[in-house]
Amino acid sequence: MRRVLILMTVVMMMTGAAGSVDRPEGNSFATRSVVHAKHGMVAAAHPLAVEIGVAVLKDGGSAVDAAIAVNAALAFMEPVSCGLGGDLFAIVWDPETETLHGLNGSGRAPAALTPDKVPAEPDGTIPVYSPYSWTVPGAVDGWMELHEKFGRLPMARLLEPTIAAAREGAPVPRVIAGAWARGAAKFEEMPGFAEVFMPGGKTPAEGEIFANPALADTLERIAAGGRDAFYGGETARALVAYSEKVGGFFSLADLANHSSEWVAPVSTTYREWTMWELPPNGQGIAALQILNLLEGYDLSALGRDNPDFWHLLIEAKKIAYEDRARFYADMSISEVPVAELIGKDYAAERAKLIDMTRAARSIEPGNPHLIHGDTTFLVAADSSGQMVSLIQSNYTGFGSGYVVPELGFGIQDRGALFTLEEGHPNVLEPGKRPFHTIIPAFMGENGVPDMAFGVMGGDMQPQGHIQIMINMVDFGMDLQEAGDAARFRHTGSSAPTGTLMTSGGVVHLESGVSTEIRRELMRRGHRIQELAAPGYGGYQAIRRNPETGVYAGATESRKDGMAAGY
Repeated sequence: MRRVLILMTVVMMMTGAAGSVDRPEGNSFATRSVVHAKHGMVAAAHPLAVEIGVAVLKDGGSAVDAAIAVNAALAFMEPVSCGLGGDLFAIVWDPETETLHGLNGSGRAPAALTPDKVPAEPDGTIPVYSPYSWTVPGAVDGWMELHEKFGRLPMARLLEPTIAAAREGAPVPRVIAGAWARGAAKFEEMPGFAEVFMPGGKTPAEGEIFANPALADTLERIAAGGRDAFYGGETARALVAYSEKVGGFFSLADLANHSSEWVAPVSTTYREWTMWELPPNGQGIAALQILNLLEGYDLSALGRDNPDFWHLLIEAKKIAYEDRARFYADMSISEVPVAELIGKDYAAERAKLIDMTRAARSIEPGNPHLIHGDTTFLVAADSSGQMVSLIQSNYTGFGSGYVVPELGFGIQDRGALFTLEEGHPNVLEPGKRPFHTIIPAFMGENGVPDMAFGVMGGDMQPQGHIQIMINMVDFGMDLQEAGDAARFRHTGSSAPTGTLMTSGGVVHLESGVSTEIRRELMRRGHRIQELAAPGYGGYQAIRRNPETGVYAGATESRKDGMAAGY
């Protein structure tokens, strides 16, 4: 464990899995102390990116400025999770208007790509690591939208530290180095991958320097020319030329026509707390549905050492994810009954499906109309009270594995989350946004959104969000304990891609869950398998004390990152 001092703020950080270090006295779940700062705070998955964000805040930048700068840095320093070829979602708390603003920065399918052109996998899904899974990269346009609305410093100032770092190189930390090696084993033969991400024929080991001068050039063009320098001009031409070379479907018009969308976050209450998520095409409302399903149970009385507690969380997740598979889609094209899905009456009816004695092997999606009622995540906050919850991703680690060498970044594979099933709300269509897994969030007591947070990691994200909420609300954990406490992850639910759960899926439990609980869950019919630490997600959080204005920051003990303020 290292300690970094930033203007009297002690930041404790660790690389490795939760539970592998001594815990502070009195904190049964915490791997480190909560970080506190008066003027601003940043938490992200790479320490050097966090330092860049704090420097932006010190220079008078807004929380949004800091978030953009950190995301740009992570695009270089954490390419295993995010990059300019991926998408972005964000929620911003504006203290001046006391309003939450949501940004959907996800890209659309190419106009030339139709379902009949896709060679489906044996299970009927779209090939993940292929040009058929490409959608227009939305992250850069997301930066520009956020900056235009909330930025204070010039974009050139926000990108300059990453441009310099990409040219000079930066050391690679442990968790990222491990993910890099795993990704290379899968992608090293992909066009352009080794040229950019395997200098000297290998991936960088922990502590080794990695540079990406092509990415520095791309960022320099953005710094000078803004959005049009990415979705037009030299960068767009290079991206389209690469697409044509490897069998993709991108056109200059696909890039030029892309735009982000400002959306209103939606919410539900859980006891005296509220959680805010973005509406589909993301999966945020799954977290709201799960909370509604669980609210009728006294989880605090059950306790975390009770198998009934874990059984309830798993079964509620299964129910919500069946609706996720059936209804979630691009709301600009498909009708999604959001209000009904997150309604309390609908949840009460669906909760009747939970059998406390046995694990469900399959569940039918509900009919809400009958009842009215591998990603990076970061948070930033400034002295005005502005707070940002931002998530950005390539999807499966390095995305599709296809990398444009002269641009220094790979192309996402979010289009693999479309279905080819005719008539399904999430069916692939030209110009449509696919179902998305990445979700930023806010929560707070008494209707006040004073905590920006998220848990990265594919379909783990709604499961992670509800576990953070439950840990804080039902068990009184602090910001760091809530993220460090042992988690479950259930996989194998039906998906918006068209696959169905028929055998109950698989339950993964971290080491903090006892053998006795595992045995009882197996007796009830749950299949339990081991999962490496990164599979349980990556948590970052900032919360503002409404009385003092002091920020508290927490970071994921399973990642390389840290929380820091000033």
